[in-house]
Amino acid sequence: MPTSRTASPGPLVVAALAGVAHLVVGYFYVVGGLVIPGYVLIPLWLFWAGLALVLIRLAFQRSWWTASIPVLAAAVLALTLVVGGNLLGWQA
Repeated sequence: MPTSRTASPGPLVVAALAGVAHLVVGYFYVVGGLVIPGYVLIPLWLFWAGLALVLIRLAFQRSWWTASIPVLAAAVLALTLVVGGNLLGWQA
């Protein structure tokens, strides 16, 4: 008699919440164009999109690591803004 194993819905719930959080962080990547010059902004957008693909892949694998993707995206954006503002003099 075959038995069916049902996976826990926990990783998918975390992935859905991480997806929403990643979209929120993506909004800040878009409005970052008010301060960040284009030669830095375009690679940042590509980085964010790459992280979105990683998030989708991790969600299909039902990984708990999906929650780390929007945190990483936010940290990179914050670090870019701090370094650009302090060392390169970016201003709004």
